[in-house]
Amino acid sequence: MGKVTGFLEIDRQVHKYQPASDRIRHFKEFTLPMSDKEVEKQAARCMDCGVPFCHGPTGCPIHNQIPDWNDLVYNGDWESAIRNLHTTNNFPEFTGRICPAPCEEACTLNLEDIPVAIKTVEQALADKAYELGMVRPQPPEAKTGKSVAIIGSGPAGMAAAQQLARVGHDVHVYERESKPGGLMRFGIPDFKMEKHFIDRRVEQMQGEGVTFHCGVNVGVDRSVDELLAEHDAVLYCGGSETPRPAGIPGAEFEGVHDAMPYLVQQNKRVGREDIQSVAWPSQPIVAGGKHVVVVGGGDTASDCVGTAFRQGAVRVTQLDIRPQPPEKENKLAVWPYWATKMRTSSSQAEGAEREFQVATLEFIGEDGALTGVKCCEVDEKRQPIAGTEFVIRADLAFIAIGFAGPFSDSVVKDLGGRLQVIKDTRRSTNIAANDKDYRTSVDRLYAAGDVRRGQSLVVWAIREGRQAAQSIDEALMGSSVLPR
Repeated sequence: MGKVTGFLEIDRQVHKYQPASDRIRHFKEFTLPMSDKEVEKQAARCMDCGVPFCHGPTGCPIHNQIPDWNDLVYNGDWESAIRNLHTTNNFPEFTGRICPAPCEEACTLNLEDIPVAIKTVEQALADKAYELGMVRPQPPEAKTGKSVAIIGSGPAGMAAAQQLARVGHDVHVYERESKPGGLMRFGIPDFKMEKHFIDRRVEQMQGEGVTFHCGVNVGVDRSVDELLAEHDAVLYCGGSETPRPAGIPGAEFEGVHDAMPYLVQQNKRVGREDIQSVAWPSQPIVAGGKHVVVVGGGDTASDCVGTAFRQGAVRVTQLDIRPQPPEKENKLAVWPYWATKMRTSSSQAEGAEREFQVATLEFIGEDGALTGVKCCEVDEKRQPIAGTEFVIRADLAFIAIGFAGPFSDSVVKDLGGRLQVIKDTRRSTNIAANDKDYRTSVDRLYAAGDVRRGQSLVVWAIREGRQAAQSIDEALMGSSVLPR
């Protein structure tokens, strides 16, 4: 498990960033890679902790064998480490960049606030895999004669497609947008993950027999019943994309937008595509020279902050209804689970003004255009405190308070009452399917990822896609060699 005394001898180091003044001038990734020797030293910090909580169930949802590949990296066997990592994770270059690393929260060394730099090592391994030419198609030795359709090409759909193709099924992926990747391509900004990583994986998967059909909105352009008639199984991985309704008065003013159309537009600009999206049509939205307010405290809100700065916003204010969390959590009460503590994203560190325990009362405007956001402080029950109202100047406001389930105008509408849906504790309407076999109420239709689970992490989507693939393979063939 790395060097036995490594955690005592070596300080924790992670990737450094370009200075904020430099990185806000472009939309490219801004992490500064570490040398192989530096990465090996960080892998050496992995201690023989007895019960490695890092790789599950509290740490890594896909159960990456973290201590194993840390030990291999420490000993300089990068190729074996890369092969080990890919046994559990189809796309480590994605998770190494955009996963919040619950594995590091669960690391035993996090009890002392110095967890092993697992995410840094994982990204280094993923990038080394390309450098060494190890990301190659792995086509099946024989075809099964079975055909599977996958609706949606986000991380769940891509993971399932790759797994099913590698055991010999004929896999067809149907994507509503112009290119595969889902919200990884069109929702996550390029400064967090450049999209050539997705393109490389798509090329690999095509070499394994996966066929991508882009520009096909299933439920609108083609019915689900048509896919069920043409294929032996259909897997729905449409994501959770319906914006959670905010109910804030004044949302009709020009300059008030949901977050996703804004992020999608900018990603399409960077990709040199038409900025109009099938799902999020909108007039051009640009923050240059404007005062921007972002309502919400999560990752999507943070992405809006970073995008606004890069577009030249004069000022960006982020509103969070939650109280400001403590700088340090109570380890003995929380570890190894994800802790609520003060966290500052790279986008927020670029100059955002953050307001905590604040509610957005209404958007204020003149002549139909936004001019400000009226706010107030709230108590511990999130109720407004009288006399604390204030107004923030705003020319542009983004609502980023989460997602309430899949779009209701495509697959859900197409299948009508035949497809059972359920409401979860976050007021999201999701497709009803368990996490054992991923079957829905419609025969031979499965569901996985955010469309089933509700909005979540890329790493959870990969897990569900892999497990759904195993379930489908077992149903089609009677047994499966795919891991769960």
